[in-house]
Amino acid sequence: MVLKFKEQLTLEEFLNLPSGEGDITYELVDGQAIPKMSPKFFHAKFTFIICNLIKQWCGDKGEVCPEWSITLTRNGRNWVPTPDSLYVSYERLPQNWNENEACPIPPELVIEIISPGQTFGQMALKAKDYLNAGVLRVWVVDIEARSITVFYPDAAPETYMGDKVITDSLFEGLEFSIEAVFKKAKIPQKDD
Repeated sequence: MVLKFKEQLTLEEFLNLPSGEGDITYELVDGQAIPKMSPKFFHAKFTFIICNLIKQWCGDKGEVCPEWSITLTRNGRNWVPTPDSLYVSYERLPQNWNENEACPIPPELVIEIISPGQTFGQMALKAKDYLNAGVLRVWVVDIEARSITVFYPDAAPETYMGDKVITDSLFEGLEFSIEAVFKKAKIPQKDD
């Protein structure tokens, strides 16, 4: 469902919209308020575990938040996506910034989890939009495939599965295997 308006929404109009019904979150895409799919149990559990993992790594070096909207630009227009999770360092966002608003700058990391009805291809295009808007890394999580694909601004994406360990010089000291995160979240493997 798209909220219908006579004209395209401006960034200010979008940010001043009343809260959605129930658990509906909207993203601003091409001047329209587009609902984001509500997370299911495995999605929510994975988000919780990955946020905790990143928070343990970053300590007091930045903010780790689930479902925090970001004000960005996409194709020359205002864009307000709401990633499943993000990490922004205090080098980018001052530690004393304390507003009840969307994240005002591109974070270092955005994590998107593929929901039912979404495809990897759709998320790959969204990852490219994030990178073009100044986000430094995008992780696309595929719960069905038990994988994380890391998108970089200057290199081909890389997919991690099983016991393969994610490491990245941008997040020095953050290392984990994909399977360990899925096990910690208690997400069952599908039978082959």
